[in-house]
Parts: sequence; C-alpha cells; structure tokens
Amino acid sequence: MVPEDIAGYIDNLRGRFAELEAALADPGIYARSAELRRVSQEHRRLETLFTQFDSWRKALAGIRENRELLASESDAELRELAEADIAELEEKSRKLEAEIQLSLLPPDPNDAKNIIIEIKPAAGGDEAALFAGELFRAYVKFAERQGWKLEILDQSDTDLGGIKAVSFSLSGDEVYSKMKYESGVHRVQRVPTTEAGGRIHTSTVTVAVMPEAEEVELDIRPEDLRFDVFRSSGPGGQCVNTTDSAVRVTHIPTGLSVASQQEKSQHRNKEIALRILYARMLEHKQQQEADKQAADKRSQVGTGDRSERIRTYNFPQNRVTDHRFNINTFDLPKLMEGELELILDQILMIACERRLDQLRQA
Repeated sequence: MVPEDIAGYIDNLRGRFAELEAALADPGIYARSAELRRVSQEHRRLETLFTQFDSWRKALAGIRENRELLASESDAELRELAEADIAELEEKSRKLEAEIQLSLLPPDPNDAKNIIIEIKPAAGGDEAALFAGELFRAYVKFAERQGWKLEILDQSDTDLGGIKAVSFSLSGDEVYSKMKYESGVHRVQRVPTTEAGGRIHTSTVTVAVMPEAEEVELDIRPEDLRFDVFRSSGPGGQCVNTTDSAVRVTHIPTGLSVASQQEKSQHRNKEIALRILYARMLEHKQQQEADKQAADKRSQVGTGDRSERIRTYNFPQNRVTDHRFNINTFDLPKLMEGELELILDQILMIACERRLDQLRQA
C-alpha cells in the first residue's frame, strides 16, 4: 500500500507540474535546448506518475464499492462477479503501487542529457571489428525505433566491412537512462565467416556511453587546451588528404586527448573533437567522484566502466546474457536488428527495484 504521506506528497507535486506546464508554454524556452530537455523530461515523468496514481486510486475505489456490494448482496451470481472484480483490482493496485514507488525514485542527474557513444573492437581482430559494426547498426536501428536523432561524429572502417572505431551522438527522450546500461565489454561467441574449420571464436567489443557535457560543468580554462592540426589520413578524397583539416585537442592537466578527421572542415573537426573531449572529461570527473565513495555504497548494477564485461552474445545458442542482472533472452537476431527493448526493459525494471531496495535500507 502506498503510505498516506507519499500520497500527500504526490498530490503536492501537482503544483510543480503546473509550473512546468507554464514553463513549456513560454516560447523563450525553445531557444534554450538544455533547459527545454530538462523541463520536458520532468514534465513527462510527473505526468506518468499522476496517471499511475489516479489509476491506483480508481482501483481502490472499485475495491471498496465491490466490498460494499458483497456486504449487502445475497444474489450468488452478483457476489461471484464482485469477488472476481476485487481479485482483479487488487492485482492491478499491487502492480500500480510498485510502479508508483519506482516512479518516485530520484532521477539520475545525467538523465536529461544527450549522450556520446564510442564503440571499439578489443580482443579478436577482424571478427571483433565485424561485431563492432553489427552492434553499431543495432544501436542505429534502436535509435530509429525510439525516434532519437543520431549523428556520426567519427568513424573508421576496416576493409572487411567492420569498424575500427566509431563515435556518435544520440539526442532525444531518455537516451541516457536507457543506453547507460550498454557501457562495458560486450563479448561475442560464434563461428566467424573467415573461419574455415567451423570453430567458435570469442571476441570482445568495448562500448562507452558518456553524457554530453556543458562547458560550464567542467570549468575549463582556454589555456588548458592545446590544439594541433594535421592532414587527415585514409580514404576521403583529395580535399581531405591534402589540407590540414584534422584536429587534435588535448586537455593538458588531465592528458585526455581527442582527434577528429571525419569532416573536410577544420572548424567542424574542432567542434567534434571538443564535444567528445568534454564528454570524456565529464565521465572521468564522475568516475573519480564515484571512486571516493565506499565500496559497499556503490551501485549493485555495476560501475558502468568500459572495462567491465557486461554481456555475452552466443550465436550458436541464439542467446544473449546480461551478466549484471542474470538475464537471458533467446531472440538474438531480433536484438541485433535493433529490438534492444527485449533485454533493456528487463534491465531497467531490475535496476529500479535494486535502487528502491537500497533506499529502503539507507
């Protein structure tokens, strides 16, 4: 049962909801993308909470009405219908109570941010590069299904159709809250197309999901950045390879460095390199803050570190296993076609339940 104090708290949030609606009605907010994203997501979160809460209250009212009917009705058929309604409404109210409590969890401070994802093959040579390309295509299709905007920031391909490395941004609703669980090492087990003997190989790919950083969050001084320009390498035509269009930016205090040669324009490459650098710096800063916490207070769902093995894609068994949550799905082809919700929906529910348990124990 949702406690009365929580019910009162939810009712009090309607004032905050009215403030958010007023903010969204102001045309000026549409010129401030970061604020618009934050306000829109909070508005949507509260709207969902109120829908759940109103449905829960309606279910409780239905239970009371049916119990009153049972107390006054002697007709056996009507009593049977009332008892069936009570059972159905009690089950519905229990599910709604769980959803309400999960909706009340404090949002991740990064949830309102857009993200940058980096995919790189790790162990496995050409096979790892091929799977990196397949994983990238799965993310592209998932982004399309979600209505997110995807922008490729940097991409380097192999001769066999794989990917040496790719960086891309995703913008839209709940991009970080859904994709943050993709950070880590993805392991693939299958017979490579290049393997004549039919032996199963194990390869790995690393994925880093980083919230995009605002410059003000990082307190970066201009003198802390060093810019180097050089000629792009690889395919791209005469214009790319004969002008100093590639840019490398280095944050001197941390030594973090990013190079971009995706575009023909030096200005555009500088912009891309800075976006990726800021995201890496924010990730580095947040990881340092997390490391300061005691180990027993860290999240039970994994650190999100790119060195942590999180998932195995076993093609012979048509199975995908997420090791952090002990989840298996046997729809690997569908998942690789962009239906990531087959595993992400389960992950999100378990992660929320774990956070709720942690708050109860705190």
